[in-house]
Amino acid sequence: MKPRLVATDLDGTIIRGDGTISERTVAAFARVEAAGALFVLVTGRPPRVMRSIAEVFGHRGTAICANGALSYDMKTETVEALHLIPPATLAAAATALRAAVPGIGIAVEYPDGHAADPLYQALNWDVNQTLRRVTDDVLFALPASKLLGRHFGYGCDDLLALALPALDGLVSVTHSNSRGLVEASAIGASKATVVAEIAAAHGISRELVIAFGDMPNDLPMLTWAGTSCAVANAHPSVLAATTRVIGSNDDDGVAEYLEKLYP
Repeated sequence: MKPRLVATDLDGTIIRGDGTISERTVAAFARVEAAGALFVLVTGRPPRVMRSIAEVFGHRGTAICANGALSYDMKTETVEALHLIPPATLAAAATALRAAVPGIGIAVEYPDGHAADPLYQALNWDVNQTLRRVTDDVLFALPASKLLGRHFGYGCDDLLALALPALDGLVSVTHSNSRGLVEASAIGASKATVVAEIAAAHGISRELVIAFGDMPNDLPMLTWAGTSCAVANAHPSVLAATTRVIGSNDDDGVAEYLEKLYP
């Protein structure tokens, strides 16, 4: 049977290296909807940078943001909190991460914004934005969708290796290969958690779910789904864990696969 739910990561999976999503990819997901199946965008991105993605997809569907912490309605551009890190846990995790990686900068994503300590060095979506610099009592005062730690002295895999034992039992930690960055979510929150919740709400078994991804933060979703596909440019751990390897993001690998699945 054809999958009834298609879940895909964004950056590095359907977003090309130049930051665009091709018309071919948008058309492929329209085929999924026309066949009566659901499609869900599942990303580590915060909702505040999702407007351009919503526009590309014609403001249709739902996006799961911050690795499963938030739901973003692409039609209404409204955000729903799903799985947040409590303030006390947030503060404890930051303390543990700073002890494990001296000199690391800390940032926090909230459902409606973000802030950082003085050491955090912004890249990607924050480069041209004003990032609030606050003291710890303010930074850890509210429930958070993600805790971020960045240290340019480490590669992502090495930084993750230090963070995992330090944060064990406090938060779930991963990375999406953004330079020198680790990302932490509430215990039990992941891309898999929310995809499973959506599937259950629609009476869809995991065997009828197909997922696409490229980075370690996609692994819970990929290993949960009945069928999992890694794009050719994926992290080695993802290439090793998935059901099959498809074309790269720059070659519209996801679109090519969906065109065959939903002719």
